[in-house]
Amino acid sequence: MDESTELPPSSPASVTTSVSAPSPAANGTPRALNPREVRTVADARRIVEARNLTHVKVGLFDNDGVMRGKYMSREKFFSALDKGFAFCDVVLGWDLQDQLYDNARYTGWHTGYPDAPVRILPHTCREVPFEDGMLLFLAEFEGAAEAVCPRALLRRVIERCEKAGFVPFAALEYEFFLFDETPDSARAKGYRDLKPFTPGWFGYSMIRNSVHADLYHEILAFAEEMDFPIEGLHTETGPGVLEAAITVDHAEAAGDKAALFKTFIKVLAQRRGLMATFMAKWSNDYPGQSGHIHVSLRNKSDDTSAFFAEGQPHSMSDIQRHFLAGQQRLMPELLCMVAPTINSYRRMIPGFWAPTDATWGVENRTAALRVIPGSDQSQRQEYRLGAADANPYLALAVALGSGLYGIEQQWQPGEAVEGNAYESEHPDELALPRTLWDAAQRLKQSAAARDLFGEAFVEHFAASREWEEREYRKHIGDWELQRYFEII
Repeated sequence: MDESTELPPSSPASVTTSVSAPSPAANGTPRALNPREVRTVADARRIVEARNLTHVKVGLFDNDGVMRGKYMSREKFFSALDKGFAFCDVVLGWDLQDQLYDNARYTGWHTGYPDAPVRILPHTCREVPFEDGMLLFLAEFEGAAEAVCPRALLRRVIERCEKAGFVPFAALEYEFFLFDETPDSARAKGYRDLKPFTPGWFGYSMIRNSVHADLYHEILAFAEEMDFPIEGLHTETGPGVLEAAITVDHAEAAGDKAALFKTFIKVLAQRRGLMATFMAKWSNDYPGQSGHIHVSLRNKSDDTSAFFAEGQPHSMSDIQRHFLAGQQRLMPELLCMVAPTINSYRRMIPGFWAPTDATWGVENRTAALRVIPGSDQSQRQEYRLGAADANPYLALAVALGSGLYGIEQQWQPGEAVEGNAYESEHPDELALPRTLWDAAQRLKQSAAARDLFGEAFVEHFAASREWEEREYRKHIGDWELQRYFEII
């Protein structure tokens, strides 16, 4: 389940990360910048010098949305601001266990794993609260690597959207389980019989968030400091599970905020002797974990909602209907970018709050796409298929890109679902692939995916998902041993 994320009462333009240049201090010297005011290379130099930092943190995100990075000396950082720097492209060619893909064209032993050019993004500057003034900057691959870089992919989709006359906004919300475990204890237990942070099923619990108010307050303050502010935080139904709704922002900033949230919630938990997981479904006994995406478009020409049409059914404009149709029609083809792991498909079963077909409904949480009627400020769409394990950049690129494609093609959505979408019959073309392998094949065959995301990305990412499926097939699990060992 989830709580709705609305745009703020003021214009959505007011919630972007852009800020005015800092005013000078009384003595005429520029006052100290805070990280949210850093916009340019000059700003980045200035804030590092003002803090007298010898090193800064620089990070980027791989295929699976895992943050990779390093400490970089001030001198190297200043040089990289002007000229870029090099990062081994192996991070685009290995899996979650640092094992090398053997089936990719862009990366592999045949390439020798060279360095790829990377640019630092000054406007992504963040405070790292527990490192005594330390700053973090995000980076993005350039050159040939840019074609397969997840963050660059989202940026290209946004640029296409803005060329069409729209400014995209988004907000992501995540469910995650907390455990009273450490990486060492979880491994020692073989990831079985783990102790949840709190027991039992107790969604929206005032008792839990009051007893553990110190943790909740720390999460909220931490999120503010790192510029992924949370507008709602509560317990979900299940032992130790929380849900956080990240505040709406321009789609590029929303992708950064979601990716950083997933990374640093795990950091915060481990620093407290806890563990957080964003697996889509870690237990047969409990619901899966969502990563729902709220999206809306504003008209560049007059900053009005492109989705809101007063007086129309459900306040839906023709643009929103086309956008919805694109999301619906392309969902089966793009599924592996939203459900990227073997585990993703454990969640997609009836009755566990995860869609099983590309359906839509008005304020219907059993459908894959939920239309949320509102005002000029709040009319939007929720891509409910998203799970917590997805790479935020890729999931948001799908939610936005497929909708934009529907606008370009002027598609119309199918009939809305009323009532329980799990019990309704749907056209065969709305059926979602049931395995990661099948989803990867649909991506490879998708002309729309190649148009939206490029040939290089589609080939590379599909290959990475085929690799993930093949790695799984090598594994002999408990179910097989219990079923076959003695009897067959």
